[in-house]
Amino acid sequence: GNVELNYSPHVLSINICIQPNLDTRKKQLDAWCSLILNYHRQNKQYTLDVTEALVSPIFYNKAINRKLSEDAAHIVLEELRKRGNVEWTDKSRKQCLVMWRTPEEWGKLIYQWVSNNGMVNTVCTLYELAHGDDTDSQGKKNRQTIEEFHGLEDWLLKRALETLEQKHKAEIISYDGSEGVKFFS
Repeated sequence: GNVELNYSPHVLSINICIQPNLDTRKKQLDAWCSLILNYHRQNKQYTLDVTEALVSPIFYNKAINRKLSEDAAHIVLEELRKRGNVEWTDKSRKQCLVMWRTPEEWGKLIYQWVSNNGMVNTVCTLYELAHGDDTDSQGKKNRQTIEEFHGLEDWLLKRALETLEQKHKAEIISYDGSEGVKFFS
């Protein structure tokens, strides 16, 4: 199920109109960016449709009947694009991918988990990384936590692994119709 977005008093005070004063505007954009990324993290969502978002809890607060304009939403999303957290999927900028962690950050998390679990110099499938028992708290009796990258969508998992490939810490390989990755020290 979807997680309701809890509007803290701080978020309620985010001005609905983008501010002209640069300092105020920067703080406001930071607050909106955090709100969008946290919403997507809480709901494990990786895409945003601008039209839908304008009437969703992301940009519309029913409690106070206030919402962000489409122009203001585009300013916020463009700021997230500059920061590496959003990528437009169409020329009209109506749909975008949302990455609450950049591919580099996901790559670091995955590599840290691989190192901590003695899996350097081993091969595992992309499915095992994102959906396997080893990354899910349900899979092992003594595991208390679910890895944050468990359930990561394939496109983002591949991008994260590509950042590790560029650093010569991993190699993405194909075998028997599956994709896997070998990690290096």
